[in-house]
Amino acid sequence: MTMKLGPLHEIILYVRDMPAQVAFYRDVLGLEISSPAGLDDYSEQYWVVFETGQCSLALHGGGEQRFGEDAPKFVFKADDIEQVRDELLARNVSVSEIHSPSPGVQVADCKDPEGNVFSIESVS
Repeated sequence: MTMKLGPLHEIILYVRDMPAQVAFYRDVLGLEISSPAGLDDYSEQYWVVFETGQCSLALHGGGEQRFGEDAPKFVFKADDIEQVRDELLARNVSVSEIHSPSPGVQVADCKDPEGNVFSIESVS
């Protein structure tokens, strides 16, 4: 069976100061916020998504600048996350169990040979 891994879907950047980071990516770089859009204050947000074309940039609050843990993480779309996970395991890739961080989202975290983290994600 051929693994069906989708396009690069998302890059997650862990941040400590959400309002400052939102201001930078929105006001300095000119990126458009897709979610949650239209807020005056982003200090209580832990997940802010910018549209950047086919791949979105997501700011994830709570970063502590821990190398290897808070490093940017890239996410591949997977239509059938269970099949892709099984195929990655068969190829000796380190893959976590599938979990659901929010309704309708399924994620499995993976590591490359040097320990860099990436994810596969299915959204219904």
